[in-house]
This record gives sequence, C-alpha cells and structure tokens, in this order.
Amino acid sequence: MIEIGAQQEARDTGRPAARRQFDAVRRESEVLASRLTPEDQSIQSTPDVSPTKWHLAHTTWFFETFILKRFDPAYRVFDPAFHYLFNSYYEAEGPRHPRPQRGMLSRPSCADVASYRGHVEAGIAQLIESASDAAWREIAPLIELGCHHEQQHQELILMDIKHVFSLNPLLPAYQPPRRRAPGSTVPLDWVAFAGGLAQIGHDGDGFAFDNEGPRHRVWVEPFRLATRPVSCGEFAEFIAAGGYREPEFWLSEGWATVQQQGWEAPLYWRAVDDGWRIFTLSGERRLDPAEPVVHISFYEADAYAKWAEKRLPTEAEWEVAAEGRPLAGNLADSRRYHPAAVDGAGEGIRQMIGDVWEWTQSPYTPYPRFRPVTGAIGEYNGKFMSNQMVLRGGAAVTPANHIRTTYRNFFPPSARWAFSGLRLAEDA
Repeated sequence: MIEIGAQQEARDTGRPAARRQFDAVRRESEVLASRLTPEDQSIQSTPDVSPTKWHLAHTTWFFETFILKRFDPAYRVFDPAFHYLFNSYYEAEGPRHPRPQRGMLSRPSCADVASYRGHVEAGIAQLIESASDAAWREIAPLIELGCHHEQQHQELILMDIKHVFSLNPLLPAYQPPRRRAPGSTVPLDWVAFAGGLAQIGHDGDGFAFDNEGPRHRVWVEPFRLATRPVSCGEFAEFIAAGGYREPEFWLSEGWATVQQQGWEAPLYWRAVDDGWRIFTLSGERRLDPAEPVVHISFYEADAYAKWAEKRLPTEAEWEVAAEGRPLAGNLADSRRYHPAAVDGAGEGIRQMIGDVWEWTQSPYTPYPRFRPVTGAIGEYNGKFMSNQMVLRGGAAVTPANHIRTTYRNFFPPSARWAFSGLRLAEDA
C-alpha cells in the first residue's frame, strides 16, 4: 500500500466517503470554470500561468494515469494523445508538452475536455464500486491525493485567470463586485512566545502531503509575532518612503529583480492622481488601506520587513503560533476571492488562516527523515526542494477543507501572482 503523507487508518477511507469527496471536488472545479468563456479558458499570459482548460484536463489526467490505467484492466483511455498534452512535470510518465506553450493548445476544445472529464469520472465511479478490498486499500489514498491535487489547481485557476484578465485593457471581472463595508485598520500589536523545544510537522491524523512530515523536534528562540498581516496602507507607506528605490532593504537578487522588472508596487496596483487602484477578481477598484497587502514576492516581503526594522517569521515559528487555532478564516468558500480587513473585535493573533499566504524566511527543504514515496507520485513535492521559499496559512482562494496549520506551500522568491502577503516577526 502506498501511503501519501499521513496514516490512512485515522480517517474514513470507505468507498461512499471517497465517492462524495471525489464528486464534490470535481463539481467545484466546474463551478469555477463556469464563469469563463471558452476563449477565457484558453489563454496563457506567462509561462507560470496555465489556461483554465489545461487545469481541468490535467487534474483529469492525474486520475486516469495514476488510478484508472493502473487498477482497472478494462479501462479504455479517452485519447492517447492527452497523456503527452496534459502531463505536467512527471518525468517518470514520459515527455510532455512544454509548459510555456500550453496556451497554444486551441485543440482539444473546452467541450472535448468536458467529455474527457466525464469519461474519467465514470471510470472512477465504477472503480470505487468494483475494486477488490485489497486493491481498494491502495486506491483510496490515491483518490484522496488526487482530490487534494485538484483543489490545488482550483486555487491556481483563480490565480491564473486573475493574471490573464489583468492584462486585458477592458479589465474584465471574474465575478460581480461584492458589497463590502469600508475597512478600518486595526492597530498592529504583538504576541510573545516563549520558545524552547517544540514539535512541528504533520502528526498522521488526517490527510497531509508528504512534505508536511515527518513530525520532528525543533528549537525555537523566544519571539514575537504580529497580530495580523501587514495592510495595504502600511505597505503604501513603504512605497512612499522610497522602499522600491533604496537598495539597502533588498536582497541582492531581489534588488536586481526590481531593476529588471521595473517593480514600483505590488502586482495589480495602479497609481492614480489621488492614490492607488487595485485589480481584483471582481474588477478594478480603489485600494482599501485596511486590507492585507497581497501579490507581493518574497523579495518585497523581506524588504518591507527590513524597512520596518522587523523580520519574517520562520516556518517553525509560524506553526508554533498557529498550533491549536481553528482552521477558519476568509477562504474560498466565502466566494470573496480577495483578502478582507480584520474585524475590529477580538484580541490576540488574527487571520492566521485564509486571506493571504504568508511568506516565511524559511527555504523549502526536506524535514529530517523525509523520504518521498517511490515512483512518479514521489515527484509530487520532493523534486522542488530547491530555490523555493515556504508560505503558510492559506489565502482567500484556498478551499476551506484543504488547509492545515502544517501545510507547506512554496514558490520561487520572485513569484507575485500567488495570493501572497506577509506577517512580521521579531526576536523577543
């Protein structure tokens, strides 16, 4: 039996539960795509962005390749050419269409991809019913992994189409504007943590990706963590103070990137005569200074922290602070798809879950005793443990039943199209 990051005995791996999860995840992807035209779904705006149509096909490819072709001898592949078109980075599965050229795939059409999804869904439904008990013990964790993999791509669908729409002079909205009350910035405060010997990483209770374990001991020095993420208004002060013009705040590669890319503000900010406007999935509007700043790179987060005479937390500090807190916040189930200002009521640390993925100062490296699983599935996380930085906590586009306090997201330090922000830390 292949174990994917967590002990399978700790949760319901029964067939009805697997079918409910599979059906719910598959329908949610289609709900997200339903607001988009076939033309919308075919565009690739940068090599980092993939067309919506490709996301819908690739997540289907995952179930076909790693489950149906392996466990159902009677399964008939929908189209052999799709194996090449919709493989992402699995070297063990052979060659693939180049990532920067996914936007050139006008064929297969959106209708073809929908037929592909239906074909594979019927195959998975039949396999859930008919697989032997011995086979099911291997199939169940792979279906669960496939569902969480698709939820990652649901977040990417929203991230990617936002970038696509932002380059259209018409600035189209993915969804109508939501009525929202004007925000008011809650004063930033600090919560102290004593530090000491702590344990971080997944403990095996429920699903987790393999990179979240093994659980292990770490030493944490005393530290303080900000009670909320940095706001747009606070980041605007950094800009006004010349933050993007002063190399003293920037890592060498970050400063070179600022110069090469011409960065002057976070992605999707536009300067106007009386302030800033920001592009969102509900269209462009005036910047709300109380909202958490979003769409900044690690380099920008680190530069702001230095300017503020603070630092970014380590991922161990972040997890120690988040442990035991409710897995609730402004996540994708709110359908806002944008960070919200913190509610003025309440004390202590806020917004650890949802709103923005929070950059940490920790590089994405394996935990002690980490071992990727064998075969192509082992390429899922382990092969990217170089030149990436860890983010924690989820964002306003993260599915609510997908996030955990141990979840280790990762991006290159220059990435800005993700829903990424920052929370400050300091030594106690």
